[in-house]
Amino acid sequence: MEIPEHKEIRTLARRFLEEAGPELKAYEEKEAFPWPLVERMGALGFLGVFVPEELGGAGLDFFAYLALLEEMGGYASLRSILSVQQSLVLTPLLAYGTEAQKRRYVPRLARGEVLGAFGLTEPGAGSDAASLSTRAHWDGEAYVLEGQKTFISHGNVAQVFLIFAKTDPEAGAKGITGFLVEREDGVRTAPLKGKLGLRAADTGVVFLDGVRVPKERILGREGEGFRIALATLDTGRISLAAGAVGLMQRALDLSLAYVRERRQFGKPLAGFQLIQAHLAEMKLDLEASRLLTYQAAWKKVRGERYTLEASLAKLYASEAANRVAYRAIQVHGGYGFFEEYEVARLYRDARILTLYEGTSEVQKLLIGAHLTGMRAFA
Repeated sequence: MEIPEHKEIRTLARRFLEEAGPELKAYEEKEAFPWPLVERMGALGFLGVFVPEELGGAGLDFFAYLALLEEMGGYASLRSILSVQQSLVLTPLLAYGTEAQKRRYVPRLARGEVLGAFGLTEPGAGSDAASLSTRAHWDGEAYVLEGQKTFISHGNVAQVFLIFAKTDPEAGAKGITGFLVEREDGVRTAPLKGKLGLRAADTGVVFLDGVRVPKERILGREGEGFRIALATLDTGRISLAAGAVGLMQRALDLSLAYVRERRQFGKPLAGFQLIQAHLAEMKLDLEASRLLTYQAAWKKVRGERYTLEASLAKLYASEAANRVAYRAIQVHGGYGFFEEYEVARLYRDARILTLYEGTSEVQKLLIGAHLTGMRAFA
């Protein structure tokens, strides 16, 4: 049973989406970043849900954050903005940042005054993140970063970047360090357009050409970056699963409304057995995903190790969201193939869920390694 704070944030999100949903469609069509909607989300406290009040956040718990992501999941571009800001940027800052770093960045990020980005993926290092080629060397006064990141959410709109670079190239994963880099340090970016889904969410390439970063902006300790990145992705996978649950809920709700109204052969579609079979499968995928997501979240908030549970939730929910979106199109028939019906966007938005923050194939390898005690990859 949800506590009042969780119900309140769901209600607040639904009221916000009543206005923002139609507005978002215009940004999606133009592939434009929805700055006015982001500002409103910041004012509502959506960008710092679990951040302590003394650091500018709402001071709620992790389950309140998941409740918000579920409500926003049917509007994946907005959900993505919330997830990147909190799961991928604020989470590692709160866990590993110094007091000075927290004071400098957390309040502005939590209020949405600035946006952050998580810079791990590179053109030649996606699933094999430990093979990244971005370098950082100490020149006696600052670290100098050289390299390129790609597929970076918020790449063109962020002011703060968590960049992972090799400070000791000979040490492999143990030679990777996380840096808090500011756009004013000389970061250059370029947009990536033409995405299948998440068209109102920004994605870009980040260029680090001799960017100088002071030593006090290392996140954690030198050589600890890869561990920080993996721990951050564990939380990110739970938030992504929650967003997938929200997308499935939206697809099911829209499908139920459609089949109750649409009539064929003299009766509503809802009365046909094969339509009910689709709906039953959608409901099953939705509820199984929700339980896996909250199982992982429960272990996280209890301070237990939850890497396996996060991978299970992410793998199942992301694949399930694609199945549910497919069924939503099928239930809508030919109408579902047109952008006029929202299920077409849900179908496009669902596709990315199996790819980022660890592909489905990577999740299977992680789960298999946990079960057998043997890593299937180096």
